[in-house]
Amino acid sequence: MAIFKGAGVAIATPFKENGEVNYEEFGRLIEFQIDNGTDAIIVCGTTGEASTMSEKEHMDVVKYCIDKVAKRVPVIAGTGSNCTQTAIELSKLAQEYGADGVLSVTPYYNKATQNGLIAHFTAIAEAIDIPVILYNVPGRTGTNIQPETAVYLCKNVKNIVGIKDATGNLAQTAKMMQLADGCIDLYSGEDGLVVPIMSLGGIGVISVLSNVAPKETHDMCAKALEGDFAGARDIQLKALPLVDALFSEVNPIPVKAALKMIGFEAGPLRLPLTEMTDEHKVVLKKAMTDFGLIK
Repeated sequence: MAIFKGAGVAIATPFKENGEVNYEEFGRLIEFQIDNGTDAIIVCGTTGEASTMSEKEHMDVVKYCIDKVAKRVPVIAGTGSNCTQTAIELSKLAQEYGADGVLSVTPYYNKATQNGLIAHFTAIAEAIDIPVILYNVPGRTGTNIQPETAVYLCKNVKNIVGIKDATGNLAQTAKMMQLADGCIDLYSGEDGLVVPIMSLGGIGVISVLSNVAPKETHDMCAKALEGDFAGARDIQLKALPLVDALFSEVNPIPVKAALKMIGFEAGPLRLPLTEMTDEHKVVLKKAMTDFGLIK
């Protein structure tokens, strides 16, 4: 059984001006997501700026999110690392804290062969009992999980259940799903390709867009899951200018600016990320207005 179907938000982490985590605002953002139909919360992923957190801080944020959500929707903890042992330790803590699953990104910088990926993800999964979703985002990590590798892992490691596909390569996605024969829970990792990926057998999205448009992202996925691809397509196409604006600079730079536009104290970004340029803010504000999120 899938951890979730529908729209999972890759939730941003609000910071105070002094750089500390703003837990009060984080709690407010979590409630906003649940109130607007988000089907799952993915905490401390790319959008959550986990790469700039200490391991303790990272897991404190994970624990806070799990406790705050209190089983109202599934919580999936980002626990990936380019160090297999670190990923194991973070994943074990996430399980201890009550996470419903973990999201594990491909090793970055040191990278890995396909055999190395199999060994890496197998070691992580065998160290825990909760489900693992692989995260394939070669544009950030320099490593691509080939279709055969993803299928092998999902067929041979009992708690590796799915993949967040942020390759942007629909031909690769189609090949993976053809080989999978139903063994992979597929989630779009691209907000601009939710409906195309769901048409290939995907069951939802792990979304940046959901931070500011949770209801619309939920509705798009719900329509696709019901077989109403025309209705889902309408939402997808309407959202494309906003999606483009949300990725006009490195994620999560734009989405933090967007959260501020709808009244959240998202706070600053941690270096090496910097604030959004005024030029891109103008485009983002127009896209937010046209989509009906602000006036």
